[in-house]
This record gives sequence, structure tokens and C-alpha cells, in this order.
Amino acid sequence: MKPRRSWFMAAAAWGILLLWLLCLPRDLFDGVSYSTVVTDRQGFLLGARVADDGQWRFPLCDTLPEKFVKALIEFEDRTFYDHPGVSLRALGRAALQNLQHGHIVSGGSTLSMQVIRLSRRKPRTMWQKAVEVFMALRLESRCSKEEILRLYASHAPFGGNVVGIDAALWRYLGGSGAELSWAEAATLAVLQNAPSSIHLDKNRDRLLAKRNRLLARLRDKGDILEEDYLMALEEPLIGNPHPMPQYASHLVEWYARTAPGEKTVTHIDITLQQRLEDLTTRWSRELRLSGIRDLAAVVVEIESGKIAAYCGNSDPNFERDGKWVDIARAPRSSGSILKPLLYATALQEGTILPHSLLPDIPMDFGGFAPKNFDGSYAGAVAANKALARSLNVPNVYLLKEYGAMRFAGILRQAGFASLTRPAGSYGLSLVLGGAEVTLVEAVSCYAKMAACYTDTTRYADFPLRDRVALYETFDAMRDVNRPDQTDWRRLASAQHVAWKTGTSYGSRDAWAIGLTPEYVVGVWAGNADGSGAADLTGARTAGPILFDIFNLLPYAEWFKSPEDSDGVVLTVCSHSGYLAGRSCPNTEKKLLPRNATRSDACPYCREVRLSLDGSRRIIDRSEPTRTGQFFVLPPAMEHYYRSGHPEYRLQPPVKRSETAMPESQMKFVYPTDGCIVTLPRQMDGTRGAIVCRIAHADPETELFWHLDNTYLGSTRDIHRFELRPSVGYHTLTVVDADGANLSVSVIVK
Repeated sequence: MKPRRSWFMAAAAWGILLLWLLCLPRDLFDGVSYSTVVTDRQGFLLGARVADDGQWRFPLCDTLPEKFVKALIEFEDRTFYDHPGVSLRALGRAALQNLQHGHIVSGGSTLSMQVIRLSRRKPRTMWQKAVEVFMALRLESRCSKEEILRLYASHAPFGGNVVGIDAALWRYLGGSGAELSWAEAATLAVLQNAPSSIHLDKNRDRLLAKRNRLLARLRDKGDILEEDYLMALEEPLIGNPHPMPQYASHLVEWYARTAPGEKTVTHIDITLQQRLEDLTTRWSRELRLSGIRDLAAVVVEIESGKIAAYCGNSDPNFERDGKWVDIARAPRSSGSILKPLLYATALQEGTILPHSLLPDIPMDFGGFAPKNFDGSYAGAVAANKALARSLNVPNVYLLKEYGAMRFAGILRQAGFASLTRPAGSYGLSLVLGGAEVTLVEAVSCYAKMAACYTDTTRYADFPLRDRVALYETFDAMRDVNRPDQTDWRRLASAQHVAWKTGTSYGSRDAWAIGLTPEYVVGVWAGNADGSGAADLTGARTAGPILFDIFNLLPYAEWFKSPEDSDGVVLTVCSHSGYLAGRSCPNTEKKLLPRNATRSDACPYCREVRLSLDGSRRIIDRSEPTRTGQFFVLPPAMEHYYRSGHPEYRLQPPVKRSETAMPESQMKFVYPTDGCIVTLPRQMDGTRGAIVCRIAHADPETELFWHLDNTYLGSTRDIHRFELRPSVGYHTLTVVDADGANLSVSVIVK
């Protein structure tokens, strides 16, 4: 019998050991819901949302206030650091007290046992007490004393719907407890012991008496000096609960959706956040006078790449529809804020050079006819000036040359996840607001551009990384006229800011984004419901706010110029900005992006055969001639360019015979003058096109096509052009490289 009994005893021992090892779940408080808590970089609470069960229960705290720990241990479990999870002395004392009084007056539970009780939420019976003892012993073997204290302090009730010390500190004291007084620590220590019977708004005399008794014990123990004890006695009890902080409320709400029940430490600077919210509130109240109700602003620190201040929508205290719309993360029409990205991309790929001339004339791109904001045209404008002046026509032309689908792919790679439509659906309007992006995406993208310039090892997957291209982009953005129209370059103390504005169609969105080597600031103004406002523009509405925000930030030195090793030094034409060709009379050396070697040679400087006296161009090869070099723009570009460039030198006129007329050089094959044209219908119901054809005596010459004074494009060798004119009367004009022109009138039905 002895062997069998020994076997049973061994099996029982192993069973008890196994039960002891497995009795604690991996997460003691699995199933407990927590508040969403969002803090700034220093731990200051920006805001919080209640847990799913309506409790202010913050996630497990990282540290505990030292005074609170001493007060808690003295009040709840004096031998906490000495016992293994259970105090037999405390259990015996509690049993004796309960027998003497005839009912339960003390449980004798250690803090370890109370952690088990809080996690299990079972009725308080003798059996459950035995289970708590067993599990408390296991808890002590698995967790350190400090971990057990944090578990208890994070889940102990503190009255009302406040659970845990962190929530109690903010709810009752309005702070994190970093400067907790002895009186406050003692109050919190006794409050959690009986939160249902002793509360801040009832039985305050009992609460005060318990606090003072605990203070006396702490003094007697030597934790509190006599003078500190006397001062603590004079300190009034904690008053009414404080409201939770409400900073960056839209950001807190975003974390409540994306990281519910978690504590998130952001990179927000609370001082900057407060100043930003004050500033945007003031501006918002002023903008409302113009029918502009919503305003968002985001500040990103470039070194960390993180948000330093965030206003998803200003002045939430003003009652209006849409005040809780987080505009900073809402896709909105981009206006012109993508133009710098197109410029940087085209530079990086060698599509253009910084000063390459782009056409700025009335143009029609298959029915899309963009116009500049002020309705004027420069004829030809350097690419960097087209960006600085935010000219629509040159930028659309550049997008056509680079490729709209290709650029949409670059934007997605740069982080614009809101571009969800197929790349081919955006078309050439992509650079004028034809796509919707978010303020957070835009600010993040510009921050990465600045970071990649400073440190080429950052963001290896970011598509814009050529340092020369980035510097040229920032430099062009510095030349954008500021809202106050001051010449900032003349002011030694002026902050260098690269910035860009944007206004969407119908004056629905006003954008301004600016950067220095340290910060990127983005501003959006408009109405959350999408309605427009007559006075809403990026430059006049968002621009002044942008520079007010920069005034809140520390001054930053401008980017250091790139070194020769960052790019290639090439010879460019001083007139056109293209790579110099053999006919360019004036050239200069420039540091250019690495892929500038792919760029085209100058198409505008040419050698011209002149009469010996230089007064005429000679076509007849039998006459004696000399060679002259001229910078010659196509006729339509030349027409607008000359008015703003008096130095532009026209070519001498062509020497023709007295009977020579344009008609002898070129002739319309179709349509003929005065004809009536009916556009065919396609299978899908859309209107078709007419194919215009012209014959020229010199097939190799370039012809420039215009419809009603709007430039359409050019042809060479085979002179055919597809048109989709609207119904009505139109004039079609063709100009050759020598300036001769020919027109026909047509009626479209």
C-alpha cells in the first residue's frame, strides 16, 4: 500500500504544482477595456476617451508617484516588501477581528491578493479568499514587487467612474502627479480603500479624518518631516473633479479610432500646441466674417519626421456643422500644392532644367484649356519662375511632357494614399487640383523632401532624392511673393521659408505649405461641407496664417547649397535654360541634377542665313549669304514674350519676291475656308474629331496650330491635326517657322 500511496501523493503534488504554474492567465486583466490616452512628448495629457464600459480607466501605468507608493503601502500593506504574497499575520488578525465583531470588518488581504481579486471580479467568500491566496503566491513568483504595485494602482477604483491612479491624478488633481503633495498622496491612498462610501462630494469629514490619520502614521514612521506633516494637515481636501484636457482633440479622436484603449505618446509639444490652437482660434473667428468656417493646421518637425502640433479643425467651441470633421485628414482638392513636386520630379528625371523655358500661351490639350489665375500670358517662362508664380499653363504643359500617369505613380510612392483612382483617370488637371489629397499627406511629403536633402540616407523608398533637384525646388519656392508683399531678402532678420499656396476650383479650398530646414507647416482653410467662399484663396487666406505659425517657431538657417559632387556641372544656354547647343551664342556653367544629361539641347537658338548686309533672311540658296545666330521663339510664344522682354531681338524679315504670298508656301487641304463641318458621333455617344491637313512648300518646317487665338500644338513633316471644336463659328490659323500665317473659318454643327 505504501508504494501506491506514495504514487498518489507524488501525483497530487505534481498536480498542485502544475495548477500553481498555470493558475494565472498570461494577461491578468484580459477583457478589461481601457481608455484611449494621448499625451505629448513629455507625458502631458492631450486628451482621453472613456473606456467601453464608461470608466476612466487608463492603460497600465509606467511609473507611480513616490509619495503615493509610500502612503499606499503604509495604509494597505505595511509588510508588502517582506511577504511572499500572503501575510499569515494579517489573515490571522483579520479572522480574530471578524469573530469579535460577528461580521467581516477586515479581509487581511495583501496588495498581491487585491490584484487577484480585482482581476477576477468574484464574490467575496471564504472559498474565493482561498483561491486569492493561492494565486497571489503565484503572482509574486512571476512579477516583481514594482510590477504588482503598478497592476494594483492601475486597476483600483477611486470613486465614481474613475479607475486607476493615472486617471485619478488627472480627474482629481488635473495633472500627472509629478508634484504630488503628501496631503494629496494620502487622500488618494485612503480613497481607493472605500471609494463607494467615502467620496470627494460626500462623507468628506470621514475622508479628511482618514487622510490625517494616515499622515500621522507616515510622520511616525519617519517618511514625513514634522514641518511637512503640519503643512499637510492644513492643506484642504481635493475638490471637484477636473475636466480632462482637450488639446489636439481631433488627433485624440483619430487615435481613439486607430488605437483604441491604448496609451499613445505623440511628438506633440504642448506649449506649441497651445499657441497654435490660440492662433487658429483667433484666425477662425476673423475668417467667419467672410463665410469661411473651418481651419486646419499641422506642424511637422523635419528631424524626427513627426507631428509637433496639430489642429484638425479650429475653435471647436463654436457651434457649427462639421466642427468635428478632422479636415487635416480629409481628402480635399489639392489646388496648386502639387506643382513643386512636379517641378522636383521633372528636374530629377532630366525632363527640364531649372531655367528651361516653358510655353505660356493659350493652349488646348484635347479639350482641356487651362488658364493662368490672372488671365495673362508671358509667352515663355523659365520653369523655376513658372513654379514661383504658380502659372497654370506652363505647369500643365510640363505635366504633359512628363506624363500624368507617371506623375500620379510618383505621388503615390511619395505617400499620397488618398489618390485611390486609377492613375490614368486624373489627366492633366492633376497638377491644378484634379486630385484630392490630405493636409497630413502633403505636409509629410514636404517634410521627407527636406529630410532627404539634409540626410540622403533617410527614407530610402522616397522617390525625390536628388539633392540638386530638391535644392532648386526649395529655392524656387522661396521666391513666391509673401502675403505682405515685403521684399524679405532685404531684411537681414527675415526667416527664409520655401512655400506654396493653392486654391481649388470654385474657391472651396485654400492651401498654404511652407518649410525651413527644421519645420514644415501646412494650413487649410475653407468649409467642411465643401461650399465655396468668394474671398477664399490660398495666398490671401491661408498664406498669412502660415507665416503667423512660422513666427511661433524658432529661427532656422537656410539649407546649405549642394556641392558639385551632388550633381553634374554642364553648359546651358543663357537664353533658353536648356543644355547649350552649337548655335547658342551665350552660355554658362551650372550645377544640375545628375539626370540633366538626358535633357534636350536648346531648341530655340539657331543659325540663320542672312544677306551680306544682315537686313534680310535668305531662302534662295543661290544668293551670297553670311551666318547669324538668333534666339527665336515659335510665333505664338514670341507674340506674348516680346511684350515683357524688350531685349528680345527679332529675326530680319525673309527676302521674298514681290508676288510671293503665304498661300504660295502653304495651303489648307481640309477644311476649306467657309465650310460647314459636322462632327461624327462615336460608339459611346461622345463627339468625334475632325482631322485638319495642310500642305507646305517646306515639309520639314514646323507649323503652329491655333483655334480662335488658342494655341493647340505644332506639327513637323506630316502636318495633320485632330480637333474637337465646340458647336459654332471658329477660326483656324496656322503659322510657320518664318512667321507666315494662313487662316480659314469653319462652322461646326
